[in-house]
Amino acid sequence: MTVSIFSIQETGREVPIDVTHVRLHSSVTEVEYETFRHCTQLREVVLNEGLQRIREGAFWGCDRLTKVVSNEGLQMIGDMAFFHCSALESITFPSTLTEIGMNSFGSCSSLKELVPNEGLKKIGTKAFHHCSSLLSITLPSTLTDTGITVFAHCINLKQVLLKEGLQTIDLCAFYECESLERISLPSTLDEIGYFAFRGCTNLRVVEFHGIVQKIGEDAFTRCQSLEKFTTPSLSSRLENIIQTGHWSEVEDKIDEIRGLVQRRGSEIFISAADMSLATSTLATSDNNWDTIKASLDQITSWIRYYEIKEATTTLELALWKFKINQADDADDINRGACCIDVPGPVKGTILQYLG
Repeated sequence: MTVSIFSIQETGREVPIDVTHVRLHSSVTEVEYETFRHCTQLREVVLNEGLQRIREGAFWGCDRLTKVVSNEGLQMIGDMAFFHCSALESITFPSTLTEIGMNSFGSCSSLKELVPNEGLKKIGTKAFHHCSSLLSITLPSTLTDTGITVFAHCINLKQVLLKEGLQTIDLCAFYECESLERISLPSTLDEIGYFAFRGCTNLRVVEFHGIVQKIGEDAFTRCQSLEKFTTPSLSSRLENIIQTGHWSEVEDKIDEIRGLVQRRGSEIFISAADMSLATSTLATSDNNWDTIKASLDQITSWIRYYEIKEATTTLELALWKFKINQADDADDINRGACCIDVPGPVKGTILQYLG
C-alpha cells in the first residue's frame, strides 16, 4: 500500500500502520512528534522542499525503512527521529541542515557512510552510536565539537576525517570503535574528552597537527595496538631546519628540553606508554599531559626561532643582491660594502614575534 501524506494536521487522518511509501505535500513544514513511529512496513520517505523540521521520534522504530530522500530547506532533525531504523542504508543531508538531535540515528545498524553537510553546527549526544555497519565519516569544518558518545560502538568504523575548525572531541565520542586504525587531529583542536578513544583496539597512530590544550583521563586506554602519537607538522618543520645546516645547534637544545617527548632524527613523537601514563586516572601532578604539552610548546618555540633566523638571513642576502644589482658597474663593486642588515623595524617585529 502506498499512501501520500498531504497535511496530517489539516486532514486529521491517522497514518496507516501498513504504509510503505511517504511523499510529503509541499505545505508540510514539520513532521510532528512520533508521526510514523513503528510504521514497520515503511520503506521509503521523500521529504518535500518546504520541510524545515523533523521532530522527536518521527520515524522511531521504522525498521524496514531503507531510503530517505531529503531536499533543501530542512534545518533540524530532532532527538531519536530515526532511532532504530535498522534497515536504513544511507541518507543525504541538505546544505541547510544545522542540527542533528540526540540519538537521532542511534542503532541504525545498516548505515554505511556518513557525510554531514558544511553548515552543520551541532550533533547531539549518541546521534550515531551503535551504527555497526558505518565504515567512514567526514565531519564538516562548521562543527566545533563532535557531540558526546556520538560514534560509540561503531565497531566497523575505519575512516574518520576531522576538518580544521573542530575544537572539541567530546566524552566517549569514539568509544570502542574497534576498527579505527588511524586518526588525524586538526590544528584547531583544543580538547579531547574522557574515554574519547577508549577501546579502539586497532588504533595504531594518532597525529597531532597542533598542540591540544587538554586531554581527558583515559582518553586512549585499552588501545593495545597504539604505538605512538606523531607530530607530522612539527617534524616537517624540524626537517627543514636540518636541511639548512642548523642540526648541530638544534639537536642538543631539543634533547635538553624535550622531557617525555621522543625524537628519532627529525621525527618528534610521544610514545603510547608515556601518553597512557600522562592521561591515566593514576597520573600525578608531576607526570601528566601538561608536562608533555609544555615540552611541545618549548620545542615549537625553538623551531620557530630557527625558522625566523633562517628567514632573516635569506632577507639579508636578498637585500645584498639587490644592492649589487643596482650598482652602476657590478663587476668593479666592493661586494663586502654591499652587506646590509635587516632594517630595525623588521628586526623589532621579529623580536616581538619571538617573545
